[in-house]
Amino acid sequence: MGAARRPPLLHRQRVPGQPCARCVAGTDTTAKREAFRTRWGVTALWAVSQDTAPSQEQLDLVAICTRAVTHARVSRRCGRGKRTHDLSPKREGDWLLRTRGRRCIGGRGERNPPRLCFNSGVLRHRRYHQARDLIAGGAIGEPRAAVHYAATNLLHGHVHSLDTISFLLGDPRIESVWGQLYPPSRRIENNRIDDKDPNGIYHVRFANGIEATTVQAGTWEFEILGTEGSLRLYNNGQGTSLRQIQGGRRGVFVEVPVAPVEEHSATQACLEDLVAAYEMGRATLGPVEVAYHITEGCLAVAESHQQGRRVSLPLQNRDLYVFHV
Repeated sequence: MGAARRPPLLHRQRVPGQPCARCVAGTDTTAKREAFRTRWGVTALWAVSQDTAPSQEQLDLVAICTRAVTHARVSRRCGRGKRTHDLSPKREGDWLLRTRGRRCIGGRGERNPPRLCFNSGVLRHRRYHQARDLIAGGAIGEPRAAVHYAATNLLHGHVHSLDTISFLLGDPRIESVWGQLYPPSRRIENNRIDDKDPNGIYHVRFANGIEATTVQAGTWEFEILGTEGSLRLYNNGQGTSLRQIQGGRRGVFVEVPVAPVEEHSATQACLEDLVAAYEMGRATLGPVEVAYHITEGCLAVAESHQQGRRVSLPLQNRDLYVFHV
């Protein structure tokens, strides 16, 4: 038997046949616009260099799927009075938060009109939602620590690892961060890292006392440890392991069955969440304030490395630049 076919990941692949959304326009920085027209039959196309999106299209939702440096640029040109779902607040984040974030500041799910939403597909995966519900329901007792496994960089990798940990724990505020870049001897010249997005490790202390760390080895996995057990998401969310203390044997965890989760497309779930948020006037699963805060936590890793000590949030250094294209 061959491998099971994975659900489509591209936004455009999920729109046909979906009652929640219809693709009416597209934009890009390159000649790929014409390929998009040919493949999907969308005739309203424009270049990112244009001042605004075509006014006749009545856009409700805008998916910004470009490289990071163009997110804010596209937001400026097509986000006025609209909703855009993919915020990458790595550049011009202060501008994005100031101009678009005020109405969606708060935790995920609060009933605030959405303006921007950071699209981390893992947050739409049902297995991560199941894990969050189990943790919130006391399946592992009081959470005490969280661990992420995998070597990755700051603004392409750890922005998702830290966001996922935050999601699983209910989005507590980050209080302080200790971090180290690799190689440890790396120096940050003139408050800038221009050559590449560096790998790093972190130790995060949340305001509620929970601590989180990352191990620069293994596959992409997460483990939350509590007073009564642990929950681990392994192989990038492909499975869940729940262990609990049973029979009064302190310090001994016993494997507990977890209900299976139906396979689905995280991208489709993202679209459905956006439309529901738009129509119901509630926040999306990844509001701008959370994305902004998580990104600041990742930048704090570089700032901690630069200062050689643990740093508190919010960061005083607002000009630290880390390559993120």
